[in-house]
Amino acid sequence: MVKLKSLQWIGLTGLSLVMVMSGCSTNKPANTAPASAAPAASASAGAAATKAPEPAKSGEKVTLNFWTPFSGNDGPFMKKIVDKYNASQDKYTVKMTIQPNGDYYKLLDTAIATKKGVPDVAIMHLDQTPTYIAKDLLQPLDDIAKAAGVEKSNFPDATVDYATKDGKWYSIPLDIHPLVLYYNKDLFAAAGITKPPTNREEFVEDAKKLTDSSKGIWGAAMPTFWIQNFLFPTILFQNGGSFLDDKGNIAYNSPAGVEAVTFMRSLTTMKVSPPTVAQDGDFNLFQQGKSAMHFNGPWSKDAFDKAKINYGVAPVPQLGTVKQAVFAGSHNFVIPKSTTDAKVLAGVGDFLKYVSANSIDWAESGQAVASKVVRDSAAFKAMTQQQTEVAKEFDYVQFAPKVLNWGPISDSIWSELANALQGKKDPKQALDDAAAKSTQAMKK
Repeated sequence: MVKLKSLQWIGLTGLSLVMVMSGCSTNKPANTAPASAAPAASASAGAAATKAPEPAKSGEKVTLNFWTPFSGNDGPFMKKIVDKYNASQDKYTVKMTIQPNGDYYKLLDTAIATKKGVPDVAIMHLDQTPTYIAKDLLQPLDDIAKAAGVEKSNFPDATVDYATKDGKWYSIPLDIHPLVLYYNKDLFAAAGITKPPTNREEFVEDAKKLTDSSKGIWGAAMPTFWIQNFLFPTILFQNGGSFLDDKGNIAYNSPAGVEAVTFMRSLTTMKVSPPTVAQDGDFNLFQQGKSAMHFNGPWSKDAFDKAKINYGVAPVPQLGTVKQAVFAGSHNFVIPKSTTDAKVLAGVGDFLKYVSANSIDWAESGQAVASKVVRDSAAFKAMTQQQTEVAKEFDYVQFAPKVLNWGPISDSIWSELANALQGKKDPKQALDDAAAKSTQAMKK
């Protein structure tokens, strides 16, 4: 395990404050990952349970307070799961509170710090768990999961390993949401292309065929801002690169990183992508049928469905030069350390067991659920191409560096990356400038 100065524990974190909320859709169609406050709570909220929780007594109904940041189109899908759970048994009632996703962690921190209204169980993005664990604000779930019959083997190793510290498991995944490729089936058919690209050569060749300047149609509008938080690391990883080296130093300005940026910028010089793309411009062009290929997350499904685009979904092509890889985020269930009532803990365990076997409704939102039991079910396999294609990427999914507070450290990447993609800076210079700022931020 890599050791970095002044870090109590090294865990996988997300890419930036902008992308912390990835997968929690808002009413804005494109930028579905608004900024959120970095965890700021410092007080430990009570002692964790030291033994397996006790079940509720017969006839006694226990209320479980459950927080989620699903304040967009995904909220109703989670509500459906909660409602079905409440109707399935008479021991527990899950009361779901949807907090504004942009303020979610700020509200959670306040509740924990003041010890007022702390949820019994909550959704947390995987990239946030290291900070909360390091501050001793979450409790291990091993005993609770064991008592409820929730098995680690039911979830992808990447998420379980991520949330494990000193042999203790701290979060149970609901889904994994990696970057995916959306493509316009009508434009593909018109260009005589029968399947989505799987590598860089095919991607570039298809983009050239799909570009029709007379109709204002681009092969692929390369994003300048949002979704680069997913796309740049994906190509960086595919080039065999990483954000940090083995000593914990910033390393994304390596040849692998420079090559990734240089390739993306080259799409504009090839004239298969607009020379400049404003915030959400790539999303809007795809939604309008003016771009044939578009990178985004599973959460974009609802917007594209409503736009009535005849689209397909595929794993991100191997645009890098070394291996297949994809960056992803993940929604997880966590239990604050302040949840100590044995009956409540037993109820939370029962609820989590139910979700692990009955999260097909969450897949309806476009997400590929983490539960293997659900993904292996006939109901999941019968779903649209979206969910099954997303699930294919689980085998090579990668997360961000194992560093606390990666958001503030990585912030400088995205503005400098935009400079390079707009041709304002040389790719190497832009990444070097960003790396210097990231290195400084790591010392704070």
